[in-house]
Parts: sequence; structure tokens; C-alpha cells
Amino acid sequence: MTVLTRPEGSAPEDLHLSRRTLGALGGLLFAGYATAALAKEAKPITTDANGLTTETVTYRAPDGFNLPAYVARPAGDGPFPVVIVVSEVFGVHEYIRDICRRLAKQGYAAIAPAFFVRVADPAPLTEFPKIMEIVSAASYEQVMGDISATLDWSSQQLWAKDGKVGITGYCWGGKVVWQAAARFAAIGAGVAWYGRLAPATDATPAQISAGQPWPVDLADDLKAPVLGLYGGKDQGIPLESVQRMRDALQSAGETASQIVVYDDAPHGFHADYRDSYVEADARDGWSKLLAVFDKALKH
Repeated sequence: MTVLTRPEGSAPEDLHLSRRTLGALGGLLFAGYATAALAKEAKPITTDANGLTTETVTYRAPDGFNLPAYVARPAGDGPFPVVIVVSEVFGVHEYIRDICRRLAKQGYAAIAPAFFVRVADPAPLTEFPKIMEIVSAASYEQVMGDISATLDWSSQQLWAKDGKVGITGYCWGGKVVWQAAARFAAIGAGVAWYGRLAPATDATPAQISAGQPWPVDLADDLKAPVLGLYGGKDQGIPLESVQRMRDALQSAGETASQIVVYDDAPHGFHADYRDSYVEADARDGWSKLLAVFDKALKH
């Protein structure tokens, strides 16, 4: 059984996939869920596209790359408030596309850029070192450039509501939410699901440098409130780092941002295609996400 316990994916020793296991997953793999993390007994939420317009688009990033993105929005002219959805290390696989459709059912235009495909699509891969090699090639400046391009592209769409844009992200994408909220004035609210907040205590200088800027160092720069949703039993994000972030927010006078910890939840508790899924906490976090975006983007 595959259990992802770390904030930006698993270490190789966490994964125990076999041909037999993969064969048993057949239908869900065919549907496009990340191979390296899909649980054998998974019954992920599936959201249909009835009443929605869904498409894959491309637009030009600052480095000249034609960036693909999955878009789901209510059918019709709109205008609809926009939410950027930032993936886990597995890229824009079916879980991320389903999240976009869930948001679209709530009246949002959701856009999920494919940050990793300059190198390769990590979703079909089972070898975690290869996945992380792909992910590590997506530098901070590249990712921020891709978000800038997404903001620019969405602002030109007739179906997009003028004004602030929301952003949410999972695991790797959770960290990106904090970074983007500190960088872009166009972002009106963020919801970060268990993204790393600070370097690990045993991180090397190179790892610390590679992960910059860290959310704990960005509290003074936040241009929009961020709701952080974290698991009390996340093996890769200790509660000590959560407290460091809370302290940083308090020192910055950032009272609009907050972090909620679900005491018994592991890392990835919203990921309904993994063994780590905790339905009650996932549902509660989702209701909090909708409350944040409804307040910031629909009025």
C-alpha cells in the first residue's frame, strides 16, 4: 500500500509498488491518477463536467515556453472569479483536474498550470528519484513566471471576473501558495494545503538555498490573506515549523492569515486517491477553502 508521508512527495523507501498492485489499480490508472501515489483501495471523488466548460489551453510564459493548463469553469459567459490550482509533485493528473471541476461547480473558473512539463510529465512515473528530478527543475523564478503568465492570460478572458484572483495548492503547491501570495498584488486570497513552511532541521545549506524563499521568511511580504491547512501527524512538516510560521505571521501583524491543524491528520489528508486521505478533515478543509474564496472573490 502506498502512503505518502512527506510534504513534497515520498522518499523511495515509502513506495512499495508491484506489477500485481499496479494491475489491480487498472481503471484508476487509466483515468489518469498519479501512478506513484495511487492507493489500491482508493475511491476518489469524481466530479462530472455537466454544466461546465473544460479544456486544456496554452499560453506564453515569460521564458517563451507555451505553458499548458487545464481549465474548468461554469458554462456560460460569466464573468466568474478565478482560482489558480497548484499541483503536487505529480503535476496535473486526474486529482488536480477534479479539484478544478469541484471549484467550477461552485462558480469559479479554475486554472491548473502544468509547471513541470518543460522537462516531462511526472504523473505516469513510479520512480520517485526521477519524479523529484523533474520537480527540482522547476525553479522559483520559473514557477512565479508561470503564475504571472496565468494571471495575465486569465485577465484577458471575457469569462473572467475583473479583480483579485485566488490560489490554492497541495504539498509542493502549498508552498507555492505562500510564495505567490507574497509576490503578486493580483492575488486576493490563498489556501495552502500542507506545503512546507521552513527547511527541515537536518537540511543542508544547498537544500536550504534551493528552497528559498521559505514561507516563514515571507510573512512580512504577504499581499493577501492565506489559510494554511496542515496535519498534526505530518511526518515531513513538524508542528515546530507550523508554530514558527504562526509566530512569523503574528510578528508581521498578519492577522488575516491563519493556520489550521487537524491533529490526527497525516500529510496529504485531502488527497482522496491516496491512503493518507482523511474524509472528515478533507471535507472540513474544503468548506473552509470555499468560505475564504467566497468572501475574497465573490463580493
